[in-house]
Amino acid sequence: MKDTVIIISGGMDSVTMLYDYQESIALGISFDYGSNHNAREIPLAKMHCERLSIPHITIPLDFMHQYFKSSLLEGADAIPEGHYTSENMASTVVPFRNGIMLSIACGIAESRGLKKVMIANHGGDHTIYPDCRPSFIASMSQAMSDGTDTNVVISAPYTNISKSDIARKGKALNIDYSETWSCYKGGKHHCGKCATCIERKEAIMAAGIVDTTVYI
Repeated sequence: MKDTVIIISGGMDSVTMLYDYQESIALGISFDYGSNHNAREIPLAKMHCERLSIPHITIPLDFMHQYFKSSLLEGADAIPEGHYTSENMASTVVPFRNGIMLSIACGIAESRGLKKVMIANHGGDHTIYPDCRPSFIASMSQAMSDGTDTNVVISAPYTNISKSDIARKGKALNIDYSETWSCYKGGKHHCGKCATCIERKEAIMAAGIVDTTVYI
């Protein structure tokens, strides 16, 4: 039964989830909030949805770029390099980004008679992103259920697994990860040095996938 909205960025995690749960997904939603890499990600999100004959929409969130503070919104040169364990990666937090996106997706789900909003947060996000942690997802899901007549809830099946586990799922699903985008700098090619590029490379390697991503 197709009763789910998926928040799909065009990155490895949400694209894997799209293919993994395609039988239950009625709509894919991408959000353009003015990040450095939105222009690289969103066309891929749309492409994968179209490939699976899943309707896709993009919702502009221009106000986030205007009013929120994050290196993701300040241009490629503002993006720090290094692993997610590095303190400087805290600058990539976009305050309450997932809360905002989940709220909008919840309203769309209720408007369309759908029961779930799916998000691809995972265990590797927990260190620096508060709105990816299990406690937030549980609380937000309860708030959404309480705030809708149809009791819309969050489905976040990757919350407690690693990106390497996600890549293994992708390998089993025959996903070509060169058709996904991760790099926070949003250039012509992946930089290979920012945290999300490093995490991407490590996950693909751990899954035993030949990495055909083009890095600078």
